[in-house]
Amino acid sequence: MKMRRGPRRLAGTAVAVAFLSAGAAASAVPGGVRPGERAVAERVTVRTDAGLVLGVRSARHRIFQGIPYAGPPEGAYRWAAPRPVRPWKGVRDAAAPGALCPQVPSPYAQVSSEEEDCLFLNVTAPAAVRHRPAPVLVWIHGDGSVGAGSFFDARRLADRGVVVVTVNYRLGIFGGFAHPNLKGSGTFGLQDQQAALRWVRRNAAAFGGDAGNVTVAGSSFGAAAITGHLTSPGARGLFHRAVLSSGEGMMDLPTGAMGPDVPGYPWFVWRTAREAEEISAEMTSSLGCTVPDPARTLRCLRALPVKRILKVPHIMNAFQFFAYGNATLPRLPARSLREGRFHRVPVLSGATRDEHRTFVGMLYDAVGKPFTGDDYGRALTKAFGGRADAVRAQYPPARFPSPAIAWSAVVTDRLWARGTHAQHMALSRYVPTYAYEFADRNAPMYLPLPGRFAFGAYHAGDTPYLFEEPEVSKRFTAAQRWLSDTMTDQWAAFARTGTPNGLRLPAWRPYRAADPRPSYRDADPRPYTQSLTPDGIAPVDYAHEHALGFWRGFP
Repeated sequence: MKMRRGPRRLAGTAVAVAFLSAGAAASAVPGGVRPGERAVAERVTVRTDAGLVLGVRSARHRIFQGIPYAGPPEGAYRWAAPRPVRPWKGVRDAAAPGALCPQVPSPYAQVSSEEEDCLFLNVTAPAAVRHRPAPVLVWIHGDGSVGAGSFFDARRLADRGVVVVTVNYRLGIFGGFAHPNLKGSGTFGLQDQQAALRWVRRNAAAFGGDAGNVTVAGSSFGAAAITGHLTSPGARGLFHRAVLSSGEGMMDLPTGAMGPDVPGYPWFVWRTAREAEEISAEMTSSLGCTVPDPARTLRCLRALPVKRILKVPHIMNAFQFFAYGNATLPRLPARSLREGRFHRVPVLSGATRDEHRTFVGMLYDAVGKPFTGDDYGRALTKAFGGRADAVRAQYPPARFPSPAIAWSAVVTDRLWARGTHAQHMALSRYVPTYAYEFADRNAPMYLPLPGRFAFGAYHAGDTPYLFEEPEVSKRFTAAQRWLSDTMTDQWAAFARTGTPNGLRLPAWRPYRAADPRPSYRDADPRPYTQSLTPDGIAPVDYAHEHALGFWRGFP
């Protein structure tokens, strides 16, 4: 597979859908009261290390929104490490979300913001503060170019006795810009997340949480960020368990996999410092700041209005990566995982069964551009060159309902499943790793995508089963409600104890690299992966299901 890494090709049109958010809905958490839930006629105050915050209390929950965890990254602090919050006097109202970080609307999230004072987090906690501190789960949303922590309603998890913190962080160019004169180039979003984790360590107890029992969880780009934190010196001691849902930390990117104009890369989300600087220079070249003096270039870019920067086509999507070779990420995280150089915490890790149908549907059939048999042939050749015929023989188009579904299966297996399998293999050699596959092919679609397409168990389709999304929940069948309840119970158990097992929950053993296949002769089999469906939770031979033996010989 030939990798073309020039920054000009990265700015291709298809980059606009290259990293779908895990839950980039355009609605914020309501004021703490579900329809029909009895409200408590009072507000509730908590003292943080920067001052008092006034949240909303219902019969079952306490919700605090828009709490600043770092100072505004604007002016001279644009593209700088997050700085401490300035303490406030009196009581800060925390009944509504804080501003979104700068972003532009996308086909799946019609939201926008030009506000750089955006480093806020939200806390959802059980109504009663118990004598024993509750486990804390910190959620890092996906995408990297759009989204906010306030889009995720965490009351299901709080119902299980978990204190949940959802986080805003700098997105796109504001989080990933790189320049020779910048310390921490390409990692400002990661640095924000670590600042939020430090806030949790200082303030969890005030909300009834246990600062010594913190789980960091994320989906898609958020899960890739957590792979970075697992290997980052700055994250040491900030969390004690990790959840990686549809993470890209050990994935490469075949040419054309994310669209016909998107080049291949050796790694999906990791870039060297040089690559990050080249992309940054290319994407900002039209802003009128490029001069021979690098310091003047940087001052000029920092002085530009957010609105002017956001007008550059694809400037947010082009920065959905993290740079390594710096203090935040000294080494390539994928290599560090393989070598066991990461923070030793239990991990819950998995993916969906039909990951890539989301992207194919968004690019082609669902938007009225049918993916034809000829398109399938061209895509195979672009991605696999002289081995395209072998891939076609393994995935003959006649075996699938359409060429689009055939291509989705190819990329799901080659890209997502192979990367997820490598992640499980690497992690499980050193820490307890609970592997899963979300396989509900009738999961209600929560993204506002046009047209009709068989999305199946689509990318991030498990997120609404854990975070409440009213438009999805009302379409759940009784079996899907059971699956949602069970998955949420398992996540809460994992946050509490480091294992997803518990009373009346399906037994789940850690994945073991030496025993990758289920032993059906054993009355208590060791599952390679738990398959999560409304019909039940059972072992699945993930490697066989996704033809990983075939893909083993590919570069």
